[in-house]
Amino acid sequence: MFVLAVPARKTSKTKKRMRRANIKLQVPNLSACPNCGELRQSHVVCPSCGFYDGRQVVKTNN
Repeated sequence: MFVLAVPARKTSKTKKRMRRANIKLQVPNLSACPNCGELRQSHVVCPSCGFYDGRQVVKTNN
């Protein structure tokens, strides 16, 4: 005779919804570029001016 692993109690709607409350899409944190002022992701080369950490890393057409 086998005993299967089953929960002793039904998971309530509240517990289930509390667990799922943190499963969501996240907006990336944006900061202003110190060179041009355009919004960009932190620790990423600015797509508009090509600067990172005070130096031009990527050549842009602007």
